[in-house]
Amino acid sequence: MFTLLAGLMLGARFGALADEEGHLQPGDALYVNRVAGIGAKPENLVTYVYREAVSPHLAAKLNHRPIDFDRVKADFARARERHQYLTMEGSGGIICPLRWDEQQHVVLDDLVKDLGLGVLIVADAGLGTINSAVLTIEHLRAREIPIRGLIFNKYVPGDLMQDDNAAMIEALTGVKVVAYVKAGDTDLDIDVNLLKRLYA
Repeated sequence: MFTLLAGLMLGARFGALADEEGHLQPGDALYVNRVAGIGAKPENLVTYVYREAVSPHLAAKLNHRPIDFDRVKADFARARERHQYLTMEGSGGIICPLRWDEQQHVVLDDLVKDLGLGVLIVADAGLGTINSAVLTIEHLRAREIPIRGLIFNKYVPGDLMQDDNAAMIEALTGVKVVAYVKAGDTDLDIDVNLLKRLYA
């Protein structure tokens, strides 16, 4: 199992949605649930849903509903029992604050470590990705969090800069780009055996 960082490649563009009764629904998780044919109930997809598209610590403050990490861990344990392969989407980058108040200071990497997860980084293929990807990788290594690989998002085949970005990240870090996602892709173009190994 691993955490998918930097936004789910297919669903990050969807935020919280309100259903007919006005209850918030996790738009990105519902999208992945539908496209991947998972068939899970919405309440089994995420623990917390906030209306505002901001960092979780700020959304929690705005809604006076801070994250209870015991509840998150219990939901995670139940999800592990239901699924052979489990991917958790990161909320923003690895240093995204999840809770920051007078009682707790918790950043995403704290939760990743507590759950014993590795990380698959999703990086935009375009300008600036060398810096952001390498810094993310160095931070993960400093925290001793296993890195499974990197996915290049919004990839344009044959783009000289994007291909060089991938080559430079691999050269600087030793972390391999395991898949490329183009605009409009609904499937991940990756060997199934390699994909399974990412979950080891």
